[in-house]
Amino acid sequence: MADDGTAWFGKPAKTIHPGDAAAAEKAQGILLAACEKADAVRLGEAVRDGGALSEFLVAVMVLSPFLGHQIERQTDVLESLFDVPLTEALEAILRRTETMRHGEGIASSEAETMTALRREKAVLHLLLALGDIAGALHVRETTTWLSRFAETALGAAIAFILRDAHNTGKLTLSDPDEPEAGSGWIMLSMGKLGAHELNYSSDIDLIALFDPDPAGLSWPDRYMIGETMGRMTRRLVRIMQERTGDGYVFRTDLRLRPDPGSTPLAIPVEAALVYYEARGQNWERAAMIKAKPAAGDIDAAERFLYELRPFVWRKHLDYAAIADVHSIKRQIHAHKGHGSIAIEGHNVKLGRGGIREIEFFVQTQQLIFGGRVPELRGRGTIAMLDALAEHGCIEQQAAEVLGRCYVFLRRVEHAIQMIADEQTHKLPDDPAGVERVARMLGYEDAETFRADLLETLRTVETHYAALFEHEAELGSEGNLVFTGGESDPDTVETLSRMGYSRPGDIWRVVSQWHMGRYRAVQSERARSRLTEITPLLLKTFAESGQPDDVVIGFDRFLSGLPAGIQVFSMLQSNPRLIHLMALILSAAPRLGAIIAAKPLVFDGMLDPAFFTGVPAKEDLRGRLEDFLGEARAYEETLDRLRIFASEQRFLIGVRLLTGSLEPLRAGQALADLAELIVEYALEAARDALAEKHGVIEGGEVCVIGLGRLGSREMTAGSDLDLILLYDAPSDAESDGEKPLVASMYFMRLTQRLMAALTAPTAEGVLYEVDFRLRPSGNMGPLATSFRGFSKYQREDAWTWEHQALCRARTVAGDPGLREKTETELTAILEMPRDIEKLKSDIVSMRRRLLKEKPARSPWDVKLAEGGLTDVDFIAQFMVLSGLPNRNLNGRDAAHIFKSSEDDGLDKNAKDLLVRAFSDYTAIMQIVRLCSEKGFDPETAPKGLIDRLCAAVGFPTLETLRAHIAETEDNVAEIFRSVLGDPRSEP
Repeated sequence: MADDGTAWFGKPAKTIHPGDAAAAEKAQGILLAACEKADAVRLGEAVRDGGALSEFLVAVMVLSPFLGHQIERQTDVLESLFDVPLTEALEAILRRTETMRHGEGIASSEAETMTALRREKAVLHLLLALGDIAGALHVRETTTWLSRFAETALGAAIAFILRDAHNTGKLTLSDPDEPEAGSGWIMLSMGKLGAHELNYSSDIDLIALFDPDPAGLSWPDRYMIGETMGRMTRRLVRIMQERTGDGYVFRTDLRLRPDPGSTPLAIPVEAALVYYEARGQNWERAAMIKAKPAAGDIDAAERFLYELRPFVWRKHLDYAAIADVHSIKRQIHAHKGHGSIAIEGHNVKLGRGGIREIEFFVQTQQLIFGGRVPELRGRGTIAMLDALAEHGCIEQQAAEVLGRCYVFLRRVEHAIQMIADEQTHKLPDDPAGVERVARMLGYEDAETFRADLLETLRTVETHYAALFEHEAELGSEGNLVFTGGESDPDTVETLSRMGYSRPGDIWRVVSQWHMGRYRAVQSERARSRLTEITPLLLKTFAESGQPDDVVIGFDRFLSGLPAGIQVFSMLQSNPRLIHLMALILSAAPRLGAIIAAKPLVFDGMLDPAFFTGVPAKEDLRGRLEDFLGEARAYEETLDRLRIFASEQRFLIGVRLLTGSLEPLRAGQALADLAELIVEYALEAARDALAEKHGVIEGGEVCVIGLGRLGSREMTAGSDLDLILLYDAPSDAESDGEKPLVASMYFMRLTQRLMAALTAPTAEGVLYEVDFRLRPSGNMGPLATSFRGFSKYQREDAWTWEHQALCRARTVAGDPGLREKTETELTAILEMPRDIEKLKSDIVSMRRRLLKEKPARSPWDVKLAEGGLTDVDFIAQFMVLSGLPNRNLNGRDAAHIFKSSEDDGLDKNAKDLLVRAFSDYTAIMQIVRLCSEKGFDPETAPKGLIDRLCAAVGFPTLETLRAHIAETEDNVAEIFRSVLGDPRSEP
C-alpha cells in the first residue's frame, strides 16, 4: 500500500472538480456514513482528512449519480484496495468468474449464477470507472478488462446452462465438469466485444451457432436439437440481461445473425455458411472482421471463422473487391467541409466525426487490402491503424492522428455513460450536462473541452470524407445508412426531416431490402443497384404526401418480385418511373396491391408508346392472339387470359391515374378489354366442350353484355352482366361421344364460360360475372334460346328489365346470331309503351333503391339522390318512351342526351345532365381505381385527393364537394320534372 493511500487510483492527469460545493459537502457526508456502516476505517479516515482521495471520490459522486450510488454501496470494496493494487483486484474478479465455468465452480441454480455474475460485474464496473476517470487505466485497458469479463461471464452462463441441460436429460455431456469443450455451441462476439473494445455501458453483440454433431455431447432426440439450442440461447440472454435487485450483467443483442427477422436465435453452422456464401452483404463482411470466439465451443468457433475467411477476405485486389467496398460507402452520406457541429446532443459514436467514422475508415481499408496482407486482418481499431500505416496503406500521420482521436472520443463516450450507466453515445442536450462530462474528464471548464472535442470531430470528419473524394454524392438530405443490426440515429433523423412519420420503422423496412430477405435482392448485383437508387426512391416517396405508406407498398412490391436487377436498372435509368410508382403507391392502393401481387405487370410500362394512349381494340386483339398463340392446353389459355387482362387493366389504370387517359375513355378501354376477354374465353369454352360432347350442327350462340360492359362505362371494379343466347332446333343434339340435347348443351357451355371467367387459378380471377339479368332471373335457365328471350322480353318482362336492355349489346359469339340479336334488341326498345305507367314504374324503382341502397356518403355519386342513377334513369326513360332510336341500345347516357331531339328537355337541362354524367363518371373511375372501400376524405391519400380534383377540374376538395352537391340538386330537380318525385309515396 502506498503511503498516501491513493496509488490504486494512479495519478490523475488533472484534478476532478465537482463544480458544486454544496453538493460536494453533502456527498462527503454520505460517503462518511457509508464508511462507518461498512466499517471501512481507512477509507473513512482518508475522507475525513480531505486529501486527494477524498476530493476525487466526492467529485465522482457529485458528477455521476450512478457511480455515487455504487461508491456508497461498495465502500468495503474500496477499503480492500488499500491492501491490493487495482489490477490485482480486477484479476481476482476474473479468476472468480472463470472458476464458475469448470467443475464444482459451476453454479447449481440459475438464480445463483445470475446473482454471482451481477455482483462481480458491479465490483468490476466501479473499479474500472474510478480507474478510468483517475487516469490509472488507459482506454485500451478499460475496454480490455470489460471485454475479458464479458467473455468470462458468458462462459460461466453457458457452462451452467449446458450442465443443467445434461442433468435434466435434454442432452448428454462427455465431461460435465467442462461443459463448453466440444459442446458445438458457438458464441461469436461481434463489434466492440469482438475487438476487445467494449465501452463502459455497452451491450454485447453476439451470433449464436451450433454444430448438430459435436464431439463433446450427444442428443437423445435429434429432432429437438434446433428447438433446444434456441431455448438455451434464449435462456442465456435472460441470464445476462434481465434486471434483478443486483442489476444486470450485459444487455445482449443477437440481431447481427444472418437474416435476424426470419431465423431462430441459434443457427446451425452449415446454414450460416450457406447464407454468407449466397446472400452475405457488404456490411456483414465488414462486421465479420471483428468476429471472435467468445465462449462455448471455442475450437468449433475457430473452425467456423476459418471456413468463413473467403467471404470476408478476397484473395486479390480486383475491381469486384473495390466495388464491394464502394457499395458500403454509397450507403453513407459523407459530410464534406467544416460545417457547424452542435456539441449539445452530439452523438460521439454515430455523429459527424464520431467513433463509427474511424472504425469505418479502418474497416474499408482492411477489406481492400486484407485479402493480400494477413497482418491487416486484426480486430482492434488502433492496432489496425498502426498496421495499415506500417504496410503503406495509409499515411503514418493519419494513423497517429486518428488513433489519438479514437482514444479521446472513447474517453468522452465512457464519461457520458458513467453518469447514469446508460447505453448512450449522445452528449447531454444542455450546457450544464456538457460541463458535467467535461469535469469528469478532468477539465476545469467546459469551453476548453468544447474546443478539444470540436477539433477532434473535425479532424475525424476530414479523414473520413477523404474516402468519398471520388464518389458521387447520394444527395444532400443527410445520412442514409441502412447497414448493421441497429438503426443509425442520424439516418432516422434524416428520414424524419424528409417527412416520414415513423422513421424508425422505415429504417427497419429499408434495411431488410439490403439484407437480401426477398428473392429480388438476393444477388450482390441487385443489392448494389438498389443501394444506388435508394436515396432517390426515399426522396421521391417523401414528396408523395404519404411517404410511410409508399415505402410499405414498395416493400410489398419487392416481396413479390421474382428478380430485381432488371427493375432496379429500369428505375435507375428512368427516374420518371420512380415518380410514377410513388404516385401509384400513394394515390391508388388498389393499383399498388396489383403491383404487389403481380409485379410483372410493371413491365408493360417499358413500352415507349405507353403514355401516348391506349391501343385500339384491334391492336389489342393482335397482342392477345400473339400471347395466346403459345398456349398448349385449356388451362394454360385461361391463365394467359388472366395475365393479359391483369396487365392491360393495370396499364389502363395507370394511364387514368396519371391523367394521360380521360375517365370516359378509360371506361371504354376497360369495356373493349373485357369484350375481347369474353370473346376468347367463349371460344376456349366452346372448344373444350366440343372435345367431350361435340357440336350442334347449325347451332349458334352469342353473349349479350349489359350494365357497364354494355354501355362501355366499366370501372376498375366492375363485374360483367351477361346473358348467353343460343339458336338451335329444340330437338337438336350434339354429335360427340357423349351427346347432349340443345338446352343442356348450351347450359354446359354457359357454365364453362362462367368458370373460364371466374374460377380462381394461380393467376387469379378474370372477372366476377352476373347472369341474373337473363329472363326470369335465377329462376330461368342459365342459357336462353333466342326465341325464348324474344318472347319473354316482348310479353313478360318488367319495366326495369327493359331499362337494363337500354345498355344491352352483343359482345361475343357467332356473327349471324349477333346481328339477329342486335336487331331484336332495337325492336324491343322501340315497342310502344304507356308513358304514365313507364314513369310510375321508373319512379317506383328509384324510390326502392333510395330506401334499400342509400348512398353511403356524399361521395357516393352513383346512388346519391341526383346522382348517376338518376341520370341513367332519365336517359332510359327517353329511350323507352319513344325517342327515335338511332341504334341507341348499348350507349351511355351522355350519348343518348346528345342524340335526342324533340324529347321535352331543353338544351340547358341536357347540357347539365351531360356535364353531370361526365363529372360523376370521372369521380367513380378515379375512386374505384384507387380504392376498394370507397372515398373518405378523412383517410384518403393526398395523391388520390389531388388526382380526383384534377380529373373533375377543381382546385380543392371543398370546391369540388360544393359543385357535386349543387349538381346533385339540379339533377334531382330535372328527375322530378321529367318523371316525378321518388321521395313521395304513391
